[in-house]
Amino acid sequence: MKKKILGAALGTCVHVSGLYHFLKSAEAAGYETKLLGPAVSPQRLVNAIMEHHPDIAAVSYRLTPAVAKNLFAELKNLVEQYKLSSQRFVFGGTPPAAQAAKESGLFERIFAGTEPPDQVKAYLYEAGELKKDEAFAQTLVERIQRKYPYPLLRHHFGRPSLAERVSGAKEIAEAGVLDVISLGPDQGAQEHFFHPGEMDPAQDGAGGVPVRKPGDLEAIYAASRCGNYPLMRCYSGTTDLVKWAEMSVSTIHNAWGAIPLCWYSVMDGRSQRSLADAVAENQQTMRWYAERNIPVEVNESHQWSLRDAHDSLAVGMVFLAAYNAKKMGVRHYISQLMFNTPPGTSAAMDIAKMLAKTELIESLRDEGFTVFREVRAGIAHFSSHPDTAKGQLAASAVISLTLKPHILHVVGFSEGDHAVFPGEIIESCNIIHGVLYDCLGGLPDMGVDPVVQKRKNQLLEEAGVLLEAIKKTGSDSSSDPWSDPQVLTKAIQKGLLDAPHFRGNPYLCGKITTRLIDGAWYAVDEETGNVLSEKERLEQI
Repeated sequence: MKKKILGAALGTCVHVSGLYHFLKSAEAAGYETKLLGPAVSPQRLVNAIMEHHPDIAAVSYRLTPAVAKNLFAELKNLVEQYKLSSQRFVFGGTPPAAQAAKESGLFERIFAGTEPPDQVKAYLYEAGELKKDEAFAQTLVERIQRKYPYPLLRHHFGRPSLAERVSGAKEIAEAGVLDVISLGPDQGAQEHFFHPGEMDPAQDGAGGVPVRKPGDLEAIYAASRCGNYPLMRCYSGTTDLVKWAEMSVSTIHNAWGAIPLCWYSVMDGRSQRSLADAVAENQQTMRWYAERNIPVEVNESHQWSLRDAHDSLAVGMVFLAAYNAKKMGVRHYISQLMFNTPPGTSAAMDIAKMLAKTELIESLRDEGFTVFREVRAGIAHFSSHPDTAKGQLAASAVISLTLKPHILHVVGFSEGDHAVFPGEIIESCNIIHGVLYDCLGGLPDMGVDPVVQKRKNQLLEEAGVLLEAIKKTGSDSSSDPWSDPQVLTKAIQKGLLDAPHFRGNPYLCGKITTRLIDGAWYAVDEETGNVLSEKERLEQI
């Protein structure tokens, strides 16, 4: 039998919008509901309780707190008079009215309008005598399906001590503002976890928490089993990627694997893997996750943009990343779209680049390959001044909503200055919730702007030229050049795939010159500064 909730706006309060939406949420959670409407006297509410016998009476009030105090006292006296002491009450209203509700002692739960949406859902499940964690799906795909079009919020958490990480995970989970906590072990753990003798103790905590045993991860996960029961995920490791995958799934139930295609190698110095060995091991790790039906993100394209690669190369690489994931059997693919990268990219050119990326990835979609879009701001975009950074955080989120994301990776406003603290994560997520409350219901479509569309189509054409050149490079030696480690290595070493930051790296080319022009990044002739089309650039190699 369904549990019942009876709702009423008390006294002379005529504001029922919040109450109405609360009852709709209750219906979605399996309750039977009845709304008494606005301006319900305490006596009428008590009469309705005796008539309908609800499991819960939901009371709202948004007017003067002093009057609310008198109404709650009257209601409490009537409850005692009619021997309704077992009746459960929940309250929702403004913070001052909520304080009066708290002082009355009548209500088992009080909502002041400052709580994240998931807290209402958690209460309804808990009040319905379901396990609280059942309110929050514990797989990525199910959690997306329950919430979309409201995106899941993800945030990186990487304080440089285990104690901070454990206590911080609990604080963040209890706040209920975040769906996914991303853990960042330090570089020592990522590269040498399974070879501890190779670690340099002087580098402990560099870039993240010094995780040194599986129990460290288990402790962090256990601390997060409260609040809105957030999912958890972890860096892939930069060596021994399959071992890292096995450990992260067994300890923190890794929500999805995030793996590069070419990186974490001699390309970036995060391991000493050769290019070909890195591609092969990364593919093997994608396959490991795919065999267990765990989603995969190939965080490849933005790694090139972080090194000032031109936009058409970034668009081509996002296709190769998704192509390889599909080739390895991945069914649920996370497409990470990092805005504001390289620095200086304009909003219009960012949207054009992300639309081009999305169109190429979506071309791979079929019954066995689903794509979820994840958007985020680039860290280098953020000012070290906190107030300025908060504005940048909100602005980037608004722009990224053009992509209708399934996941919004929040970058804390303080990350331009220091590794973010739990309170700053919570504040940053609340800023994004404010953006979503105001904007998710319908924004003008910035993607249809003629300038955006022109650039998008240009990028699709240019990326197509690059992809065809890579295929041609391996056509004599491989049946599938786009997924062949040797072909991809050759494309990097020849300079088909190149970035300015590669200069000085003996394993790479590093001969390309790129430049920011009118908000977009182009390959240019080093001597003249003239923009090079992909055809012209490749002909020079």
